Amino acid sequence: MNLPNKLTVLRVIMVPLYIAAFMMDQHLIALVVFALASLTDFFDGKIARERNLVTNFGKIMDPLADKILVYSALCLFLEGGHIKSWMLIVLLAREFIIAGMRTVAASEGRVLAAGMSGKIKTALQMVGIIIMMLGLAVPQNENILIIGSLIFFVSIIAAVYSGVEYIVKNRDVFSM
Repeated sequence: MNLPNKLTVLRVIMVPLYIAAFMMDQHLIALVVFALASLTDFFDGKIARERNLVTNFGKIMDPLADKILVYSALCLFLEGGHIKSWMLIVLLAREFIIAGMRTVAASEGRVLAAGMSGKIKTALQMVGIIIMMLGLAVPQNENILIIGSLIFFVSIIAAVYSGVEYIVKNRDVFSM
């Protein structure tokens, strides 16, 4: 297993640590774990492209690891009342639609790569979550939580945009 794939697996392994820290109200620890896990996303892709280590495992597991990390955080935020349920529903609907399209394409031997707007969406989600986590870790400054929430809201707009772009770009999948 190459280094980028090991970083992807590490990101998945870090999710239970993040969840445990968050649920024990150890928000600073949860923040550090989430931030480190998010950095593995940046580095696994960068290393894979620079060293020509792109694999089918990485193409499938990297975005899946991102979703496991991000949606774990969002479920915890929903439970704590830090996000609204409609936000999670919109994001999940987008992910299910794209996952369905990827499954259909894969059944025809085709891999649908993530576009730049999808990568920006993921980066915005991770940054928004990190700043919201910082707001929870430093509750004396509610402005931090508000800024994180605003960035997260922008990530929802980016998610809708990237989802529409993805559907339009790959609309031929619907005729397979």
